[in-house]
This record gives sequence, C-alpha cells and structure tokens, in this order.
Amino acid sequence: MLIRELKRCGIRSKAVLKAMQRVPRDRFVRPEHLEFAFENRPLPIGEDQTISQPLVVAHMTEAARIKSQDKVLEVGTGSGYQAAVLAELGARVFSIEISPKLAKWAAENLARAGYEDVLLRVGDGYLGWEEHSPYSAIIVTAAPDHIPQPLIEQLAIGGRLVAPVGAAGSTQDLLLAERRKRGLRTRNLGPVAFVPMTGKAVRAGAS
Repeated sequence: MLIRELKRCGIRSKAVLKAMQRVPRDRFVRPEHLEFAFENRPLPIGEDQTISQPLVVAHMTEAARIKSQDKVLEVGTGSGYQAAVLAELGARVFSIEISPKLAKWAAENLARAGYEDVLLRVGDGYLGWEEHSPYSAIIVTAAPDHIPQPLIEQLAIGGRLVAPVGAAGSTQDLLLAERRKRGLRTRNLGPVAFVPMTGKAVRAGAS
C-alpha cells in the first residue's frame, strides 16, 4: 500500500521504489509507534527528532540520483532509515548524527536490519565529514537557514546536495543544489517541514 501511494504521489524511479519496498521501516521506529510504521507519515523518535515521512525520503533520494557505489554523506542519521534506503541502492553511506543517543540507536537499528556497512559518527553535521570527501551526493535531514559552506566544499564537481533550507519554526524549501566548476546550480523542489539543524556551528552562523 505504501509503495502504491508513493507512485500516486509522483515517485517514478524504479530503483528508489524498490529500495523503499525492501527497507523494513518497522525496524527504525520506536516500539510505541510500531503500528504506524508503514503509514506515510513522520513519527517521533526522541531527542526532539523524527523519522521522516516515507514520501519525503523517497523524494529526496530520487532527487539526489543515487547510483551504485556512489559515495553519499547523510547529515542527520536519526533512526537510520534514510541511511538504510541509500545503502539499499548500493551507495557507500557515511552518516553523521549530533545526538549520541540517537547515533547508538541508529547503529543498532541498521545492524538488525542488515545494513552493517553504513559508517556512522557522532558530530556536528554542519561541518560535514571531510575525511571521506568528495561525495557524489549529500542528503541533509535537518533544516539549516542556508546551505552550509563545508558541505558545498565536500561535494564533488557534478555532485548533488538535497537539503531543506529555511528559518526555524517555519516551512522550509527543499533545495536541490548541483555543484559546478563555477558554483552551485540550485532548484527549489517545494515546501517541506523538517526539524531545525542544531549544533555550535549553525548557532554561530559559521560558514
């Protein structure tokens, strides 16, 4: 039923639909929300965070045009669900989570679901993960008020960055940014609602 709904809502990539079908979302939700695991809705996961609505996950993944063996950075591991979808597509996934509690839980979820090759770290996602850059794609699952410069610098030429961008407490714009030799080409994919990006760097307005 969920996959049919994703198709009705405009998801066309067969690879993304297959990945969404194969990833067991019930492994990435809290026990008290298990009955809602396969509904097309976000769910709270603690630490003031949520697991994203499946349609949003599929939309961001499709926009990022992930190919097998692409090196992908995810900013905001959360429960590990988006990372699992990326891994299911054959990407080499590097994921950063600012909350140690969520990072530990996500690692457990990913291991139980069979996605043990995802590399996780606890850190400030605004700063990215320079050690493994450049990335073919970067997916940001929490909203800064601008695209962080460190993430732009860690994106390969020709790479795609998908991120919700906007002020805290308001609807954000989902942006697709493609890095060119002479800068970014940015396209607005529509309104979304994500939790705000946190961390010292974003609070300081670092660039």
